[in-house]
Amino acid sequence: MTAPNPWRPTRRRLADALNSALAPVAACSLALGGLTTWVTAGRAGNPSRITVSPGRVLLPYGDTTRTAAFFAITNTGDADDRLLRVTSAETGGHLELSRHVRTGKAAASRETVSSVAIPARSALSMSPREPAVTLRPRAGWREGELIAFTLHFEHSGAVRTLALVVRPGSRSRAVTGVGESAR
Repeated sequence: MTAPNPWRPTRRRLADALNSALAPVAACSLALGGLTTWVTAGRAGNPSRITVSPGRVLLPYGDTTRTAAFFAITNTGDADDRLLRVTSAETGGHLELSRHVRTGKAAASRETVSSVAIPARSALSMSPREPAVTLRPRAGWREGELIAFTLHFEHSGAVRTLALVVRPGSRSRAVTGVGESAR
């Protein structure tokens, strides 16, 4: 009796080959079905969509060397984004992202932050108690003046907007027609 040819297909070898190929094919089919469902649900390829409403910057008073600017930022996309920095050629110095930190019962201070998260499908309204932009004002600013700012986001790029110079505590009038992407 001679031994069977090792290269000759037998029923057992064919069954083993089919079983070994079945696992990767099933895994690929499952992954493709999941991706198809994700795309159909509108979750794929929908990045962050950032809009910035025109803001306001507080008119400094007395001998203060710093002031704050506030913007309303909305992310209507399905992906999170981050505000990384703010720039302006119309200010008198370094701009920083900061937040209000309570240091005691009746005391608070300003803390610099490296970035501000803007989660998907949410909004951030900057205020003295929320994240804000601190800056050195340029001499001679007057109430009602418009100052140009560019907000730089991790995924959405640069967004240009204006801020109205207002007195602290006053109700600012709306600025319209600004807040477009710089891309």
